[in-house]
Amino acid sequence: MAGSGALLRQCPLLLPQNREGTAYEGFVTAQGRDFHIRILLPMDFQLKNARIECSWHLKKILHGYRHILKQRLHSCPDLVSFMVELKTVLEIALKNTQDLHIPRPPEYYSCLVRDLEILGWNKVAYVDTGLTAIKLKAEDSSGRQHLIALKLNAKYPTEPPDCLVDFPVQFAISWMPQNSLIDIYNQFLAALESLKEFWDAMDEIDGKTWVLEPENPTRSATTRRIAIGNNVSVNIEVDPRHPNMLPECYFLGADHVVNPLRIKLNNNMHSWDPEISLLQNLKDLLEIDFPSRAVLEKSDFAKDCGICYAYRLDGAPPDQVCDDPRCGQPFHWACLYEWLQGLPSSRQSFNVIFGDCPYCNKVRKSNGNE
Repeated sequence: MAGSGALLRQCPLLLPQNREGTAYEGFVTAQGRDFHIRILLPMDFQLKNARIECSWHLKKILHGYRHILKQRLHSCPDLVSFMVELKTVLEIALKNTQDLHIPRPPEYYSCLVRDLEILGWNKVAYVDTGLTAIKLKAEDSSGRQHLIALKLNAKYPTEPPDCLVDFPVQFAISWMPQNSLIDIYNQFLAALESLKEFWDAMDEIDGKTWVLEPENPTRSATTRRIAIGNNVSVNIEVDPRHPNMLPECYFLGADHVVNPLRIKLNNNMHSWDPEISLLQNLKDLLEIDFPSRAVLEKSDFAKDCGICYAYRLDGAPPDQVCDDPRCGQPFHWACLYEWLQGLPSSRQSFNVIFGDCPYCNKVRKSNGNE
């Protein structure tokens, strides 16, 4: 832990509450305002396990920055460093909060309402009570529904609104002071059509195969982990700008199963046909039929880890499989690595550890950097 003097200089109103230095209470100051806060540290002073209590007002201001503060708790070496980060985040949060409450001139409302009427209220999915946040809805030529969220500042339309979309690529609008919501909406529609082939390809995969990851893919997701068989899958990364080109492929499973698939992919790569669908190309190159959703259930492929007995660990399913064809037990790499580290008979070469499979006792390995 950093010295109490450094903490006192940084936060003179935050005082220790015990001799151990595990409890602090007082105020953090930002933009001339004091906010009540209480910090409880564990006995080992690990910030990632600290508990922070604050006033409801401060909690409301920092609500949208919780993930950032959580990251800072994990990365900062001591409490002094974290308090510096906290004050910086609080300064930004206060500035953004003030921007939201800047009084809008009458011209702002009349201009915005006129733009919404010209655009059509049937295209509006949501408007907040202060007329500062709007969601517009649109349908692409394949019938998919999409939303664009707009956050308008007090200088609209001189300055463009902030736009948030669920796209796999960056959406940057072209804007001039004479532009309006109609111009943003038309650019949104054009962007939707430019991504039509990408979403068509991903929808076909989602509809005709068993996708293990992500569980609930968003429109911005460019990866799919597709089940091939029991404890065998392929993870593909699709280029949203060129969805009909060969994607990056990474096979997961026992070596005796995935090695033949890698060989087929390499040997047949030249026959990739951009005129046919991504899914059909994968079938042709790998010379397989992916398990059908009409015949099999996802549970046929989603096998629990043989060590922690859970399917997901930190959101990830098992990605290691015993190479013995008679075993084939799946594991999370973190579980397997920890298991092998604890075996007296295991041996390690650099960051690769070798040891017996917990199920069949066959020697297998795990990479600590996976």
